[in-house]
Amino acid sequence: MIGQEKRDKWKKILPELLAVILCLVLMGAGVSRKEGYHMDELLSFELANARYNPWIVPTQPEGRLAKFVNEEIEGDSAGETLENLKNTVTDVLRNRGNSKLLSYKADVYEEPVWITDRQFQDYVTVDQKDAFDYLSVYFNVKDDNHPPVHFMLLHTMSSVFRGTLSPWLGCSINLVCLGITLWLLLRLGRQLADVFSLEGKGRQLGILAVLLYGMSTGALGTVLLIRMYGLLSCLCVALFSVHVEKWKNNGFDKKNKGLIAITVLGFLTQYFFLFYCLLLAAVTAVILLYRHRNKELWCYIRSMVIAAVIGLVLFPFAISDVFSSGRGTEALGNLASGFAGYGQRLAAFGRILADRTVGAPLLTGGCAAGAILLLGKLYLSFRAGKQEQKGENSGRGAAWMLMVPVAGYFLLASRMSPYLVDRYIMPLFPFVALLLALLLCLLGKKLTEISGWKEQIVGGMLVLLLVVVQGLRLAAYDGEYLYQGYVRQEALAEEYEEFPCICVYAGVGYYQNLPEFMRYTKTLLVTAEELKERKDTESVEALDRVIVLIKPGVDKEATVSVLRDKYGYTSEELLLSEGVHGDMIYMFSR
Repeated sequence: MIGQEKRDKWKKILPELLAVILCLVLMGAGVSRKEGYHMDELLSFELANARYNPWIVPTQPEGRLAKFVNEEIEGDSAGETLENLKNTVTDVLRNRGNSKLLSYKADVYEEPVWITDRQFQDYVTVDQKDAFDYLSVYFNVKDDNHPPVHFMLLHTMSSVFRGTLSPWLGCSINLVCLGITLWLLLRLGRQLADVFSLEGKGRQLGILAVLLYGMSTGALGTVLLIRMYGLLSCLCVALFSVHVEKWKNNGFDKKNKGLIAITVLGFLTQYFFLFYCLLLAAVTAVILLYRHRNKELWCYIRSMVIAAVIGLVLFPFAISDVFSSGRGTEALGNLASGFAGYGQRLAAFGRILADRTVGAPLLTGGCAAGAILLLGKLYLSFRAGKQEQKGENSGRGAAWMLMVPVAGYFLLASRMSPYLVDRYIMPLFPFVALLLALLLCLLGKKLTEISGWKEQIVGGMLVLLLVVVQGLRLAAYDGEYLYQGYVRQEALAEEYEEFPCICVYAGVGYYQNLPEFMRYTKTLLVTAEELKERKDTESVEALDRVIVLIKPGVDKEATVSVLRDKYGYTSEELLLSEGVHGDMIYMFSR
C-alpha cells in the first residue's frame, strides 16, 4: 500500500519534474556556449575576489587598504596576524584619524605602471591566502553601488574552485536560483489555482509557468549574466509566494521569520528589490486594512520594519548608495525628471519585456485577451448584482498582490534605470510567465467547456504549444552575454604569453580583457594620450617585441604612429582585426 502511494505521488510530480529538468538542461547548454564577459561581470569577480582592492587603477595597482593588510596585518602565522589585528584596532580606538590605518598611504604613481600577470590573477581569482575572506568582499562593495550578498556567493564559488576564472562559477549560482524560481512557480500554481477559479488545475498552471519562463530567452539571459539579477528574480518570486501563502491562511500575525529573512536578503542583493518589495508591502497593507485584519496588519508592518532595521544594520552604506552615490543620484534624478522622455523609455522597456518573454505579438495578444476576460468578468458580476465578499477566503487580494507590484515595478524601472537594458527588468520575467500561464489555463478551461474535449488533451496541447514556441525562440537567441569568439583572443594571449602587452583604451574598457592580461607577462594600461605623453619611455623601449591591444574608440593610426615615432618600433603584425569587443591586436617589433 505504501509502495503504491509512493508510485502515485511520483506519477503526479513527474510532469513537473520533467519540465524543470528540461529547462535547467537547456539553460546549462546555454552556459556552455558562453566564452567572454561583459565588463560588469568581470567587475563582479574583482569585487568578490580582489583582496581589499575594489578597483583596478593603472596608476595604483595596489589599493591603500590592500597595502595595509599585506604589510601591517598579515603575519607568518595565524597568531601573529591576530596580534597585528588587535594592535591595529587598539591604535584606531586610541588615535582615531591619526592612527596608522587611517593615515596610511597607497603607492600612487605619476603615470600608469606595468601590472604583472600574477597581479591580474589576484584581482579576479582566489588562492589559499584569501579564500573565504568575506570581510574583504564587504569592504570592496562598500565603495560600489551594490550590496554584498551576490558578491559573497561568487567569492564562495571562487574559494571552492581556487585559481579559476570561468563562466560556470557565476552562472552556476544563477542556475541554482533559476531552479528555485521554477520550484516556486510550481508552488504558486497550486497557491493561485483556486484564487482564479482553476480548482484542480494547480499542477497544470505551475507547469505552464515553468515552461514559459524556464524556456524563455529572458531566463537564458538571466542565467548567462554574472550579476545579481538571477538571485534578485528568485527572491522577488519567493517574497510573493510567502505573501500569497500568508494571505490565504491568515498568517501575517505569526511565524514571519521567513518573510523577514527573504526581505533582508533581497535588500542586500540589489536595491531594485525595493521597487517590488515596497509596492507589494503597500498593496498587502491596504487589503489587510480593507478586510479588517488589523492584528495581521500591525504584525506585518512590524515585520517589515524589523527587516528594514536588520538590513541597514548589516549594510549601513546602503543609505549613501541610494541617496548620495553617483548611480543613486542619477536614478533619483531620473525619477524627478517627470514625464520628459518617459514614453520612449516605456516603449523601449516594453520591447525588451516582450522580446525576453514570448515575443511582441504573443504578449500583446495575451494582454488584450486578459483585459477582455477581466472586463467580461466584471461586467457579468455587475449584471448579476454580485458584491465582493469581504470574507477571509476571497481571492481578489492575491490577484492584486500579483498584478499591482509587477506593473509598478515596470513603471519605476522604466523611469529610474540608468540604461535601457534587460537586466533591470529581469525580475519581471517570471511574473509575466505566471500571468500568461494563468491566461492560458483560463482559455483552456473555456475551450474544454465549449469543445467537450478532455482536460488532459487540452492541457497536453498547451504544453506542446509552449515547448514548440519557446523552443524556437530559444534557438533564435540573439547571443546576448555569450560573447562567442572571445575564446580566440584568449588563445592568442596563451600563444604569446611570454610577451608583455600594451592595452590602449578609452574609458574603462580594459575590464573586458582581464582574462587575457592574466596570460601576458605584464600589461601596461594606458589611454592614447598617456601613451603619447609618457615620460617613462625606457620601460617600453627596452622591449624588442610587444603585443598591442587597441580598444574601440582609440585612433589606431595615431597609436601606431606614436609607437613608431616615440618608441622606435619599425614593424607591426596584425594578429586580430576585430574581436568580439571590437578590439584590434598587433605584434610590434623593432
